[in-house]
Formats: sequence, structure tokens, C-alpha cells
Amino acid sequence: MSDIDSGAVLRRAKLLIGGIAAVLLIGAIIVLILRTRQAHALETSTALHAKRYVTTIEPKADDGGQPLTLPGTLLGVIESTVYARSSGYVVRWVKDIGSPVKKGELLAEITAPEVNQELSQAISSRTQVAASLSLAKSTADRWQSLRQKDAVTQQDLDERQSAYNQAQANLAAADANVLRLRQLLGFNQVVAPFDGVVTRRNIDVGDLVNAGNGGTGQALFTVAQVDPLRLYVYVPQAFAPQVKVGDTVTVTLADQVGEQYKGSVARTARAIDTTTRTMQVEIRVPNPKDVLISGSYVQVTLPINMDSKALVVPTNVLLFRPDGTRIALVDSAGRVRLTLVRLGTDFGDRVEVLSGLATGDRIVLNPADSLADGDMVTLSAPKQTRAE
Repeated sequence: MSDIDSGAVLRRAKLLIGGIAAVLLIGAIIVLILRTRQAHALETSTALHAKRYVTTIEPKADDGGQPLTLPGTLLGVIESTVYARSSGYVVRWVKDIGSPVKKGELLAEITAPEVNQELSQAISSRTQVAASLSLAKSTADRWQSLRQKDAVTQQDLDERQSAYNQAQANLAAADANVLRLRQLLGFNQVVAPFDGVVTRRNIDVGDLVNAGNGGTGQALFTVAQVDPLRLYVYVPQAFAPQVKVGDTVTVTLADQVGEQYKGSVARTARAIDTTTRTMQVEIRVPNPKDVLISGSYVQVTLPINMDSKALVVPTNVLLFRPDGTRIALVDSAGRVRLTLVRLGTDFGDRVEVLSGLATGDRIVLNPADSLADGDMVTLSAPKQTRAE
């Protein structure tokens, strides 16, 4: 009986041990399978993240031509700095910045006591000279009568006549001096030289101003005529022959998106600056509603057909390296090739490439600075877009 019980216990123990071993084996197999899957997923994820995705474009031939856009600054068609012609103290000013003025309208008034005193002295001196002239005239007439009676010599008559002529000259000089001082006194009234707007006032009541437009002379006001406005642009030599007087241009401001203003070419320098290799062009822009402000920075689009066969690419494909400007190309095997290029005209967001590119090249858009020659990349989209 005991032997039978012992055998049963032994069999149950073997079965239990076998079951445990089977469970452990199954668990080990499951763990091995899960680890293999995780390793494969990690390997796949690592390879996926190791890939460098890039977007490529193709260069576009500039067959249709591009408009030429140049920067400029709006200025009043006439701008004048008003100086004092008479030294003295400012009594009052009547126009401030932004005030519209008409030609001859009073801007400020200056007091000059010295000029008043000089004028009084000059008037008194003229009176003395006029009295001397009257005496010289009567003397000359008297001696002329005596000469006719042969009572005096011709020499005596000539001396009296000379004295009379000298008195006439002295009176003319005295009249000129009085006129000069009267005009100088009139300069105490500072007036606008033309119709326009006061853009600057540099004086205040009580300021001492000096006459003159240079040296120690003080600028009192700046007056500008703001309709029309003018601006200067500098056209590269290659396009200078296409600019004609009367051409209509388009003026835009960065702070007025969508707004365009028309102007016209007023004149050209008709000569190339040997330093910059550009030609100066003056443009007039009507401003009847006073919308444009003098001094504004603008962009001017000229009606020039820049018919060039060079390729055009966006500026965000350029890589600036110590050895020159390069563009990253992607070959058929997916490898990067950094090619050295020579640039042409810069259009702002686009630039001409004169050499180093060919039609059909795949160009990396927004390349990273770390991109190196020979790097493997993956295209983010199989469908290529062309550079606009």
C-alpha cells in the first residue's frame, strides 16, 4: 500500500515538473519572439530616422523675362532749406512742421536793431550828399555863365563841373546804400520760397540767427513740395539702354501691401557711373491725395524686358561657403553633390545662375548648413515642382 502511494506521488511530481518546464519553455519562446520583434522594430525605426528627407525643385529658364525692381527713396520734387538773410533775434514764428504754405507766405520774423540804425544813418548821409549835390550844381551853373562872359578860365569851369559830377556819383552811391539796407530790413520777414509743406523748424522765439547759407549761417526751416514726389534709382548698365523718358513705372511700399502707385521716368543721366556701373534715373510720382510721405523707402518696378537665357532659382537654395556660393544637387542614386555656381542678377526672392546648373537638375530646397558632399538623402515627394 505504501509502495502504491509512493509511485503515485512520484508520477504526480513528474507531471508537475514537466508542466512547469513546459510553461517556462513556452514563456521563453514568447519572450524571444517579442524581443526579436522589438529589435526589428528598433532597427526599422533607427533606419527610418537616419534617413535625411529633402525637397527638390528644378531650375527654370528665364524665357519670358523678369521685371526689374530697384529700391529708392521718395523725396519732395523741390526741397529747400530756408536761411536768414538778416542777422538778429527771432521775434516769432508762424508755421510749424506739417503746415502747408504758399509762396511768399510768412514763416518767421526777425528783429535787427543794427540794421534799423544803419538805415537811419544811411538816410542822413544821403541827405548830406543831396545837399552837397545841390550846391555843386548851382556852382557849376554859375561858373558856366561866367565862362560864357569869359570871366573865368576853362580850367576853373572844369573843376566846378568835376565837383558836380562827383556829387552826383556820391548821391547815387548813397541811394544804393539806402536801397541795400531797406532790402536787408525786408529780409527780417522770412517767407516761403514756393508752395509746399514745412518739414522742419529749427528755431524758436529769442534765438539769435546769423545771416548766410553757409559757415555760421543757421537753417531756419525746410520746405518741400510733396506733389509730385521724386525718387532716384540706379539702373545696372546691362539694362540702362532700355530705360526711356516717359516710361510708366510701378511704386510699392512694404508697409502698404497690395497698394501700387504709378509714376513716370522724368529724366535719365544718359551716362554710366564708372564707379558703380549704373545709370541714375529720376522718377516722378503724383501724390494728389498726400498719401505718400517724403522720405519713404519704396520698391520701383521698371518696364524692362530682362530677356535672359540664364536659369533662375529661389534664393533659399543657396549655400554660402568659404570657397564660394554652392547649390546642393541630388543625383539619381540619391547622393548630394555640392556644385559651385556663378550668380547673376538678384531679383530679391529669386536670383539668376549664370553657370554651374543645367535644366533638369534636382536642387535641394532649404538645405541644412550641415549638408555635405556625398550625403545620402531621400526625396520627400516623388513629384518635382519647378522654381517659380
